[in-house]
Amino acid sequence: MRLATWNVNSIRTRHGRVVDWLVNADVDVLAMQEIKCKPEQFPLEPFEAAGYDVVLHGLSQWNGVAIASRLPMTDVQIGFAGQPGFEKGYEGADAPLEARAIGATVGDVRVWSLYVPNGRALDDPHMDYKLRFLRALADDSARWQAENPGAALALTGDFNVVPFDHDLGDPSMIPGVSTHISPAERDAFHAFEQAGLTDVVRPLVPEGYTFWDYKQLRFPRNEGLRIDFILGSAGLADRVVDARIDRDQRKGDAPSDHVPVVVDLHDDDDDDDRPMIF
Repeated sequence: MRLATWNVNSIRTRHGRVVDWLVNADVDVLAMQEIKCKPEQFPLEPFEAAGYDVVLHGLSQWNGVAIASRLPMTDVQIGFAGQPGFEKGYEGADAPLEARAIGATVGDVRVWSLYVPNGRALDDPHMDYKLRFLRALADDSARWQAENPGAALALTGDFNVVPFDHDLGDPSMIPGVSTHISPAERDAFHAFEQAGLTDVVRPLVPEGYTFWDYKQLRFPRNEGLRIDFILGSAGLADRVVDARIDRDQRKGDAPSDHVPVVVDLHDDDDDDDRPMIF
């Protein structure tokens, strides 16, 4: 199975580019974030014409997640157990849930497409929301693995956290001032290791960014961030045979500010003779 994640930054704007990439890169399953549309607005036809089914969760022109697959998807789930909600100025514990998580089982792999809250500012209520979201996701992932020992779980998406200093190339981000790099955010990200999940791309691709801001010539200067990940259970990590960050997708006409992150998974029952992605 070839599994990828991509914050597409508006699927209505970029569906042609995304579908072309799916076909040319021979991807089986793509988790998308920031689709920025309601279900009735999603451009399903080009995906279906290319042989992909799509499940999605979108509520407005903001956020939104989806999974496109040319393999059967089952057990589709909107949101995860304990997922917190958010509404500016809302004080209650039952704030509305945003469109930030969708899961589906493809073959024997449980795949989640996740768009972690940005945080906005270190002293903004959205930062507390972000940290609660990450904690709840880690807790739910640990619970799921305990109930499904040895199973393959993939948390994919835009985590809006720069885990290490060498993942930071944007000079405008300042420790103690900027989001994404604070100790609290990094601790929340590293907590996924305690929940039994690892970054399955980094061992094969130790360096590289996945996001470059549109401003200040960030991409030509290679002043990016590594914030898009595929975190996997041991049952998934053991099957990863190759990985890449497709930097070229930041080039060309009207690109997203993120690029795809891709892994190849080995399956003992898979007679797929496609070439590796390198």
